[in-house]
Amino acid sequence: MPSLDGATTWLNSPPLTTAGLRGKVVVVDFWTYTCINWLRTLPYVRTWVERYGRHGLVLIGVHSPEFTFEKDVDNVRWAVKSMRLPYPIAVDSDHAVWRAFDNQYWPALYFADAQGRIRHRHFGEGRYEESESVIRRLLTEAGASGLPGEPVCIDGRGLEASADWDSLKSPENYLGYERTANFASAGGAARGKRRAYAAPARLNRNQWALSGDWTMEKEAVVLDAPSGRIACGFHARDVHLVMAPPARGQSVRFRVLIDGKTPGSAAGGDVDDQGLGTVTEPRLYQLIRQSARVADRRFEIEFLDAGVKAYAFTFG
Repeated sequence: MPSLDGATTWLNSPPLTTAGLRGKVVVVDFWTYTCINWLRTLPYVRTWVERYGRHGLVLIGVHSPEFTFEKDVDNVRWAVKSMRLPYPIAVDSDHAVWRAFDNQYWPALYFADAQGRIRHRHFGEGRYEESESVIRRLLTEAGASGLPGEPVCIDGRGLEASADWDSLKSPENYLGYERTANFASAGGAARGKRRAYAAPARLNRNQWALSGDWTMEKEAVVLDAPSGRIACGFHARDVHLVMAPPARGQSVRFRVLIDGKTPGSAAGGDVDDQGLGTVTEPRLYQLIRQSARVADRRFEIEFLDAGVKAYAFTFG
């Protein structure tokens, strides 16, 4: 197993080393706390720790950030506490552990046997039964006995619920100029400059647009005056948006609409049925969760206060 020495700090544990982990079955889980794909694996990760920790399994979360604000260890501490992560966390803000594993994905699981050899890898969501079977096999090889019953199927809730894969036709899209796609406001984007934008009356599926005064930065769009909006055309059960307030301790009020109406029963976990919510922490917000038939729809979010930073849409 590659070295963990590149971690900038550790949470929930003193620093761990590959030498010190010999004799233990180890699962290394690469994550970043705003990643919806990782969030949907979390119910399984917690369950593996609960079921097999007493039998010799050590699960290590390696937090390798995607956005700049995820490099702030205080934000990572907040995420670890709010998401109820009881296992050791290597804070990998410089991506040193990421590079040591030659990793390229969130989430990514690496399974090491008691001799420290990587025996299995899995990238992305799904194949949970296979992953748990690998854990059971490696523990049995290491001499563990009395393991719990066969792998279980888990019904995640809220952000941790599995995507509606049969209806999901909208991919993740970043809003900063470095990686965005399908931007539809007239005149295109003014990189790094404040500009008054207008959204078209119609958006095709997976197009997005701004209205109001915004600055499009490398990672995010930043609202320069109240009442700015972001709109997108989407086809999915869920709509999420990674957002941050202007600074720690500040907040930004917003409201969301779906096809020009308040969401009602389609409200996500971070808004009420009138579509009202508040950005208080830099994190992923669930804005829409539909129970009705999924179809092409228009999503809009209006910010009542200036200063919000919006990073990426994800869907489920």
